[in-house]
Amino acid sequence: MTTSKPVYIVGAGPGDPDLLTVKAARLIAEADVIVFDRLISDEVMAMVPAGTTRIYAGKTAKNHHMPQEDTNELLVKLAKAGHLVVRLKGGDPFTFARGGEEALHLAKKGIPFEIVPGITAATSVTAYAGIPLTHRGKALGVRFVTGHCQGESNTDLALNWKSLADPDTTLVVYMGLTNLDTLREKLIESGLPGDTPAAAIQSGTTAQQKTVLTTLAQLPERVREEGLRPPTLLVIGRVAELAEQLAWFHPAEELDHEAHG
Repeated sequence: MTTSKPVYIVGAGPGDPDLLTVKAARLIAEADVIVFDRLISDEVMAMVPAGTTRIYAGKTAKNHHMPQEDTNELLVKLAKAGHLVVRLKGGDPFTFARGGEEALHLAKKGIPFEIVPGITAATSVTAYAGIPLTHRGKALGVRFVTGHCQGESNTDLALNWKSLADPDTTLVVYMGLTNLDTLREKLIESGLPGDTPAAAIQSGTTAQQKTVLTTLAQLPERVREEGLRPPTLLVIGRVAELAEQLAWFHPAEELDHEAHG
């Protein structure tokens, strides 16, 4: 029976350190080693105590600083060495974050682990942008999908477009910038009106948050005009238009107030 300490696979939320769970903050403070992703904000990393070992395992599209298989093995190696390991992942570790793959690998190697949920971008970034995921008269449900697929040959993203093109459902797309033109084309082909409200939110919940409000038909062009970069969350559905009334987080104004305070 293994004597390894558990590996904690921890969701760091969308970037605002105030959105960390109490347990996540405690584990960050107690860890011997932090293995962290690209999407972990500087503000969250500033909570890591001096002297704690930090190992970067970030990934971007077509550019993996550390391949997933190597990350999996690293967690096993660190745990067997007796370290208290926190695997810090952006958002929630079980929502488009490959936390399940890492947990499965640990399980196969007999390494104990715990999953610490985090606030995923779909619920936090939209809230900061003033977009309710469901709203009476506008959306009866919500779907989370990824706009990025493994490999480059599947231009259709293996998504059920007919199912997704539902005007009564809010569609939230993670990692959708690369295939944004395909998303628009397939959704409109499948019957979703081009004038469906849409939003793109870059770096949500942080001082760099930037929101573009438009329609599905104009979404790719508006994103390119504004120069949005990852991480950007896409929201397609009638609820997106509510941001015009409900947006409450204005980081540029807050930064200006602090600068002149």
